[in-house]
Amino acid sequence: MKHSFAVCAYKQSPYLKECLDSLMAQEGCESEVFIATSTPSDWLDGIASSYGIPVHVNTGEHGIGQDWNFAVSQAGCDYVTIAHQDDIYLPRYAVTATEMLGRTTSSLIFFCDYGELRDGKQVDDNHILEVKRRMLRPLADGKNASSITARRRILSMGSAICCPSVTLNRSSCGVSPYRTHMKCSLDWDTWENLSKLDGEFYYSSSLLMYHRIHEDSATTALIENDTRTEEDREMLGRFWPSPVASVINHFYSKSEGSNEL
Repeated sequence: MKHSFAVCAYKQSPYLKECLDSLMAQEGCESEVFIATSTPSDWLDGIASSYGIPVHVNTGEHGIGQDWNFAVSQAGCDYVTIAHQDDIYLPRYAVTATEMLGRTTSSLIFFCDYGELRDGKQVDDNHILEVKRRMLRPLADGKNASSITARRRILSMGSAICCPSVTLNRSSCGVSPYRTHMKCSLDWDTWENLSKLDGEFYYSSSLLMYHRIHEDSATTALIENDTRTEEDREMLGRFWPSPVASVINHFYSKSEGSNEL
């Protein structure tokens, strides 16, 4: 077994079972599946018991990044996907991730194209998805996977990598890969940090998972209090002079509306 799905669960998501069903339906790859949480409950234990999977409780420092790092540390495999409790993964996700990451011993992360779940409906194409696909095209299906220049150029214009679509290679990224000082752009922050390392970013242009957009998500709440805008400005400042970063951020912030129903 090479791959783990670590499902980060928070409180009582009505979509958790749908997520777990998708993980149990993976084809061509046997994966470890477990739940990681900082909000344990009898309800969550009951869900886990019905699927025959363990629950690991984070009793240490809390926060999105801290919880994700805890989940990575609990995995029994080098390839770890932090599965968000509201999302679903198509049957070929795990086998594609393990195949691409296994091409080199120095691989860093795998990620894939994705669609959105809005009001229970699958959305495969919209403006923001098309923009992200164009941004990621230089890395499509293994192209330029080891190019630091290519991936930093992509990251300099925004975070086109869908966080829940990512599988990390712990042997290259470590057991605490996520940087924790940000609340909303911490995934972009993490990819920027990893992009400077020797190794590969493997991107599959196949649509292999669906990310749910709903009003109760943590990202939606952070957008509403402008946390994301401030953190995005900090991220862009790593690539551009301050005046240029501010202009890019003005237009980039408009994409935040894509996270609202």
